[in-house]
Amino acid sequence: MHFLDQAKIYVSSGGGGPGAVSFRREKYVEYGGPDGGDGGHGGDIVFEAVAGLNTLIDFRYTQHFKAPRGGHGMGKDRTGASAKPLVIKVPVGTQILDDDRETVLADMVELGQRVTLLEGGLGGRGNASYKTSTNRAPRQHQPGLPGEELWVWLRLKLLADAGLVGLPNAGKSTFINQVSNAQAKVGDYAFTTLVPKLGVVRHKGREFVLADIPGLIEGAAEGAGIGDRFLGHIERCRVLIHLIDVEGMEPVEAMHVVEDELAAYGEGLEDKPRLVVLNKVDLVDDELVAAYARELLEAGADEVFPISGATGKGVDALLDAVLRYLPASTATERPSGEVEQDADEKPWSPL
Repeated sequence: MHFLDQAKIYVSSGGGGPGAVSFRREKYVEYGGPDGGDGGHGGDIVFEAVAGLNTLIDFRYTQHFKAPRGGHGMGKDRTGASAKPLVIKVPVGTQILDDDRETVLADMVELGQRVTLLEGGLGGRGNASYKTSTNRAPRQHQPGLPGEELWVWLRLKLLADAGLVGLPNAGKSTFINQVSNAQAKVGDYAFTTLVPKLGVVRHKGREFVLADIPGLIEGAAEGAGIGDRFLGHIERCRVLIHLIDVEGMEPVEAMHVVEDELAAYGEGLEDKPRLVVLNKVDLVDDELVAAYARELLEAGADEVFPISGATGKGVDALLDAVLRYLPASTATERPSGEVEQDADEKPWSPL
């Protein structure tokens, strides 16, 4: 299953059914009269957040959604049937935006949440409703009101309790594989991770959802690299885990690069609590790790956790810290599991 987190679709509610023009023609009834019924209500466009979906890939192949129109009114004062709503199922965490991609029309953050985006048109009046004391045989009727139509953008923001950030090759994929059920691809080159991954972490009788996004580089907020367009997937996280490679860029510089990109992106990411993690400590001596930790604390880190994602060293202490930022019980209905992608697939570009 490929990962897609943005899609543009066309939605149209159903028009109302026309009213009928009809007159009674009954044997043994001396006087007839108008008996045309009203038209039925058009179908609404309804969005529903459902479990089991973590991508918008279906909307790449089906982009037009039109609800049925209401039924025609009929003689004998029969009202046309109202059309059923067209229910469009989306993953939990999907935002529905106007065509300008800025105005949020709905935010589907709860399992089972339903939002009526467009209402169907009202059915037209039949000629029976026009009968008056002076207009005994009306022939006018209404055709029914048309439905509404709209182009909208769907933008998926994965729901996770904690999010992993860091430069490319910081060891985020190795870490999420170590602590969760995810099976993220690991490679010794930049941007091994092309799309976000989700994993469920179980620690000390509790569980939470952990998200891994592609690595950030300097200028990511302006479009450099591939991580900028995935920052939206950690907007809903309660805490961020910032992994720093002890063998890569100077730790303080690496911390500032990522912090600057989070601040440039905005949306409150710069204000989220962050746990600074020195990763791959199994490759260097303890004295160097202690020196790096002191430098990070002096540079503004609240707390530093030396760990090894490969061996599991120090991971329990880090997970203990993550639990401090989570509620006593985490939601069990949140989507979980890996978001899969072919190994050789290039990252998808927005429409």
